[in-house]
Amino acid sequence: MFSIGEFARHGRVSVRMLRHYDTIGLLRPASVDPVSGYRFYQASQLADLNRVVALKELGFTLQQVQAIMAEQVSAAELRGMLKLRRAEIQAVLEAETTRLARVEARLLTIEDEARPPADGVVVKRLAPVRVAELAAPAAGWEPEAITPVIGPLYCELWPRLASAEIATAGPAIAYYEDAPAGDGTIIVHAAVPVVAAAPGQVAAAGPAEDSGLAVVDLPAVESAAVIIHHGSMDDVMPTGQALARWIDANGYRSDGYIREVTVEWSPDRDQWVTELQQPITMTGD
Repeated sequence: MFSIGEFARHGRVSVRMLRHYDTIGLLRPASVDPVSGYRFYQASQLADLNRVVALKELGFTLQQVQAIMAEQVSAAELRGMLKLRRAEIQAVLEAETTRLARVEARLLTIEDEARPPADGVVVKRLAPVRVAELAAPAAGWEPEAITPVIGPLYCELWPRLASAEIATAGPAIAYYEDAPAGDGTIIVHAAVPVVAAAPGQVAAAGPAEDSGLAVVDLPAVESAAVIIHHGSMDDVMPTGQALARWIDANGYRSDGYIREVTVEWSPDRDQWVTELQQPITMTGD
């Protein structure tokens, strides 16, 4: 038998915690001296203590721990709970990491507000281009709304192009438009330029037979303000807002939806190079 202090040392918990567990009936001492009121524990009770502490660390309340202990949870069941909890914590960490990255992007943008409009912006004409594409709705313009949509679209687009033997003719182009419902939803287009009239291809804009793809013509844009973004598109906001400030400072206004052209792609998203192409017109036109 061990005194409460000895049992606490062996179990790596506090005496106060053991007293509390006794009070709520979660872990009773093996015996209590009727005269002194001293609590005594057996070594076999360390197994129960370990389960209690493990369940608490997994995030269960003491009431939940009592219910689980009453069912005599096994080590295998605890291992399963641990795996589930680990996955939940990992998801939370990833979500928080993403949230902090968004805050960092906003901070960079705030810091950039006091700087002159971005260098490296050029105005050029965009030629018309025929693309094969897939499209899907996203909840809004936030990266956390667009990224889960556009990534799977491209993962599906490339195999469909290969299966349909449709030859590509340039780098990927992503573009967006407001959904007809007018509820803030946007339509995300994952597109790739294709050869317009190669053998076996669709010669006119419309659905690509048996591929599930749409083949559409993106019209020419007479004037577009263009800037290069380096890195993940999750971090595009500072570059995009720098482009917006340049447009405003130089007497232009936006005239349509921006296009994002992949200049360099890498498995490492931080190595991506993307050209942002914003159609513009002179203010007052």
